[in-house]
Amino acid sequence: MMKIRLKRAYEAPAKSDGKRILVERLWPRGLTKEAAALDEWFRDVAPSPELRKWYGHDPKKWPAFQKRYRKELDANSQEIERLGALCEKGLVTFIYAAKDEMRNSAMVLKTYLDGEN
Repeated sequence: MMKIRLKRAYEAPAKSDGKRILVERLWPRGLTKEAAALDEWFRDVAPSPELRKWYGHDPKKWPAFQKRYRKELDANSQEIERLGALCEKGLVTFIYAAKDEMRNSAMVLKTYLDGEN
């Protein structure tokens, strides 16, 4: 079973994070590469620019966003397999930039890889 954690990009890195993987298409504003302390950047598993703009972090659109994003993930099997293989090797932390800790693409990606609906 995969051990995936989530953490905002603006929180300090910790040894307990394991492998730190940025799962955003865009680099988080104001964050230096040193401060991010990333091991990988999987920009191609993030929501498409069109989906990201449509969603706009509107809580009312959250259920539809999850469905649309999961369809994008279904169509991106090569990157998902590559990311899944990394996750199976040990603890990973998906790094994301969104302010909303409960409704963000990293949460959808984690549940997708965990096989949850």
